[in-house]
Amino acid sequence: MENFRRLAGNKQGKTVYVRFRLPYYTHWGQSLLVSGSEPVLGSWDVKKGQLLRPVHRGDELIWSGDVAVPGGFGCEYSYYVVDDDKKVLRWEAGNKRKLSLPEGVEHGEVVEVHDLWQTGSDALPFTSAFKNVIFRGTCMLDIERPLGIIQNTSNAEDSIIVHFKVCYPNIDKDTSVYVIGHPLKLGKWKVQDGLKLDYAGEYCKYGKNGKLSVETGFRELSMDSSNGPPKYIFVSDGMLKEPPWRGAGVAIPMFSVRTDSDLGVGEFLDLKLLVDWSVQSGLHLIQLLPINDTSVHKMWWDSYPYSSLSVFALHPLYLRVQALSSNIPEEVEQEIMKAKDQLDGKDVDYEATMAMKLSIAQKIFSLEKDLILNSSSFQKFFSENEDWLKPYAAFCFLRDFFETSDHSQWGRFSLYSKDKLDKLVAKDSIHYDIICFHYYIQYHLHLQLFEAAEYARKNRVVLKGDLPIGVDRNSVDTWVYPNLFRMNTSTGAPPDYFDKNGQNWGFPTYNWEEMSKDNYAWWRSRLSQMAKYFTAYRIDHILGFFRIWELPEHAVTGLVGKFRPSIPLSQEELEREGIWDFDHLCRPYIRQEFLQDKFGSSWTFIASNFLNEYQKQRYEHFLRTVFSSICSMPLFPLWLIINGRFKEECNTEKKIVSKLRSCTERSLLLESEDKIRRGLFDLLQNIVLIRDPEDARKFYPRFNIEDSSSFKDLDDHSKNVLKRLYYDYYFHRQEDLWRLNALKTLPVLLNSSDMLACGEDLGLVPSCVHPVMQELGLIGLRIQRMPNEPGLEFGIPSQYSYMTVCAPSCHDCSTMRAWWEEDEERRRRFFKTVVGSDELPPSQCTPEIAEFVLQEHVEAPSMWAIFPLQDFLALKKEYTTRPAKEETINDPTNPKHYWRYRVHVTLESLLCDKEIKTTIRELVHCSGRSCTSVGETEAMIREKQPTAVIHEKSPSAVELNGASEKETVAV
Repeated sequence: MENFRRLAGNKQGKTVYVRFRLPYYTHWGQSLLVSGSEPVLGSWDVKKGQLLRPVHRGDELIWSGDVAVPGGFGCEYSYYVVDDDKKVLRWEAGNKRKLSLPEGVEHGEVVEVHDLWQTGSDALPFTSAFKNVIFRGTCMLDIERPLGIIQNTSNAEDSIIVHFKVCYPNIDKDTSVYVIGHPLKLGKWKVQDGLKLDYAGEYCKYGKNGKLSVETGFRELSMDSSNGPPKYIFVSDGMLKEPPWRGAGVAIPMFSVRTDSDLGVGEFLDLKLLVDWSVQSGLHLIQLLPINDTSVHKMWWDSYPYSSLSVFALHPLYLRVQALSSNIPEEVEQEIMKAKDQLDGKDVDYEATMAMKLSIAQKIFSLEKDLILNSSSFQKFFSENEDWLKPYAAFCFLRDFFETSDHSQWGRFSLYSKDKLDKLVAKDSIHYDIICFHYYIQYHLHLQLFEAAEYARKNRVVLKGDLPIGVDRNSVDTWVYPNLFRMNTSTGAPPDYFDKNGQNWGFPTYNWEEMSKDNYAWWRSRLSQMAKYFTAYRIDHILGFFRIWELPEHAVTGLVGKFRPSIPLSQEELEREGIWDFDHLCRPYIRQEFLQDKFGSSWTFIASNFLNEYQKQRYEHFLRTVFSSICSMPLFPLWLIINGRFKEECNTEKKIVSKLRSCTERSLLLESEDKIRRGLFDLLQNIVLIRDPEDARKFYPRFNIEDSSSFKDLDDHSKNVLKRLYYDYYFHRQEDLWRLNALKTLPVLLNSSDMLACGEDLGLVPSCVHPVMQELGLIGLRIQRMPNEPGLEFGIPSQYSYMTVCAPSCHDCSTMRAWWEEDEERRRRFFKTVVGSDELPPSQCTPEIAEFVLQEHVEAPSMWAIFPLQDFLALKKEYTTRPAKEETINDPTNPKHYWRYRVHVTLESLLCDKEIKTTIRELVHCSGRSCTSVGETEAMIREKQPTAVIHEKSPSAVELNGASEKETVAV
């Protein structure tokens, strides 16, 4: 310390010493560093930041370091975990810290800053979902108070001035904060004699009736006097400790909503009724599926909400045409009324609804286009959105002109350029009205969704959107930004709970290397656009930000893929292990008995049409035998292989599909086309290794390698080696790579908006995923029938962690009722294991069963319990007359599933049903979750004792005369 002061002593003026102090456990080879906005802390260059020194104190590892600064010094700063080369391994979440030394600190004095590491969850109360919605209407102090002059009025030389700071954004009106503790200055544990803290900061809430509550647990204040005792201590105690906030919500696709006003499908303005129902049912959140335009094929295939035509444009399906104008002609009004009757079916008629809405909108547009397009409101919308709006309108025009969204078929317009775009959308073009019609539709969609979103905010209901993992191959985004996508690949998921053959979503994978060049601007724009309407969002398939399951573009199923990025098996690595016959391991392994088993008497027809001429490969076996003898390796089994290769015109899954469709002799087949296709796919997938198409000396083990007969017929040595390498590839060697990959991309998303972020982390979850999500403050998903814990058939909601959303079902699986009825044996196991009854369970999911399951989830520790609306309806027998299977939204095993489910009861009817609203509200309230208050629009009544907050910007001070090295205090 003395050497440090001599070095700094040559500076003119007053010099103060700031000592940073932080308890944090690190691993071997890791250190803690502080970096900040001023040169003394590296000017945000972490490599020039101040390394801290570790000291063990009891059970804690305390990191500290001293910095000489001038009087009146102020800066922003953060802590980082680094390796020996100062490479950043981890950083704090949340906002940058602020340090501002008060007046009155004398030359040579030490100011000690006691901080706690900020995790991602610490920042959650400051997301828009909480600060702008759930905690809406609180006292807001926009003026930051300076600390002012600090004077030590004590005569004791060893007195220390301590500034206590604690942060909590949800403090009720008229509530005060006190610090109590053992020292006399802190009241000897008596609240009335404790230290009252001042209020300051951007978001503070005051309690009611002057009541006080003591936080859970105790805090300890200690100081290190080995380098000279500090004169001032700034204690940043993080968040106030209290039982964590928990809420409940409802999930429903926008297209599934039914009201008396809609035109065959749920519409954005229907959300206002859903908000009313949610408030009256005690719910704080509404979760939707993606709402972007998916009009790629202009048919019912576009009902798939995750295949975006544009990640910015809203779907015209959700437009309320009645709200386009206040002067709709009578004949158009009659057309609307007639369409309402025609489209009011059990399910969504996607094609008819789209056609009708666009036809009506076109008629209204032709009457009012000049009025709307010249309005200041439209001009403002256009100027704020033209970067994506112009390419979107041009794409829609070209799609309709060429009658395809495949932009490779657009001639000179196949390659996008700014000059071509300007000509396409020019005001003097003959098709300018068509371009403007697309502007007009998007403008009104924006107005209607924004109106609904504002209504949700004012009523303290979080509107939660969905961020799809991919975009359609033939989309505006792949046309405008082809460099951001790997167009020769496809995105999917390996075999899991949803599909034993894996999933192939058809989206091109991302070129992350190219995206990183502009700091992921495309992603940041997506999130900024979402934040205009939503205060929370679900990251679809968050595992894809760690690694994506990449398939060749010619694949149909999702089985034969590889993870990207990943560390492959090298040819040298395999050869060292005695694996050398790569041609056999990478080629479909086909034997006559396989053909006979799969195709019966049709096997000869299959062989002659799909496979090349057979030959008995005795020569191949001879070479294997000789090579094995030389290498002293175990011999391959003595096979008499009848091994054929697929013909060139049918050696991929897509080629097989095409060949079967065009086969003129299909009538000769005794099996169904679907069964033959599945059998041929099985043969094509009967491999052990996948050769990298970009590097022939790299290989990837096929997923579920042990299920293939190609693997089963190998010798024991080869099987043991490949099995070990398989588990290493999928479960070990990639973990660090995937963790670092996620830490490159996910923080960009999170920092692009202040929305509350949740990640869908279902499927094959690498071990690095949950620690990274916890570190970044990302909320995970728990579905009871898909437990993350090994060895469990059913998840245990009472054991879920706080940073989760829990639910009994979701849109990608059957509803609670349908799941109950699907499998009798599973139903019995659930009744015995979860319900705890040995009796025979009812064959139907009765309201009593539904209430039991829902109660388990609302009582879970999870931050959110979000239920599909169908599961809420199961609480009342009257709403269970519809067959349960019809309530399923998606079948992940069917890539061409028709997304058309509509709720069979209107929102107006649900609003009038006091019984079900009361049942839901009581479930939420009795579980201890926050319950929206009926009739309150300006303030929300918390169902717990009021607590208090002090924002970090303005602490209070107290002298601790003759302070010992450790004092215990409580807020």
